[in-house]
Amino acid sequence: MDPRRRSAWVVAGFATALYLALVVFAYGFVSLLTDAEVIANPDAGLFVGPAIVGASVVVLLLHLGRVLRRPERVLAPTLLAALWTWLAAVAVAVVGYAIATGTVLASLLFGLGFGVGPFGLVIPACAAFVTWLGLLVAGAQAAGADRPRWPWERRDEE
Repeated sequence: MDPRRRSAWVVAGFATALYLALVVFAYGFVSLLTDAEVIANPDAGLFVGPAIVGASVVVLLLHLGRVLRRPERVLAPTLLAALWTWLAAVAVAVVGYAIATGTVLASLLFGLGFGVGPFGLVIPACAAFVTWLGLLVAGAQAAGADRPRWPWERRDEE
């Protein structure tokens, strides 16, 4: 694997970990602020919420691993990350609710309701922010920026 491709996957991995942390933080903050549950319908079960977040994390990791190899473009990959993660979240919400309840129309309404609610909109917002940061880091690396050095590492350069 060439160094540029490997570096893209390393940045993608760290950016995806940041994304997961931001989503968990935002879910908790919005839940406390609005006094609402992330998955308000108890018929959905316990695993729909984590499955939604997990699907968006996987989609973002795959998207970032691909786009961070060429960090010259910023707007299109950022918007696509928001779109892909939102679509993955809504699709998993629909499928998860359909598995839990067995009703198709109710699962479509649940998934779309989740997607346009505050918890559903947190997912693309965090994905766009993290993608933008990842593209900045990958762009700086592509331009020749090196990691910061500790003071004891700089003594050899003097």
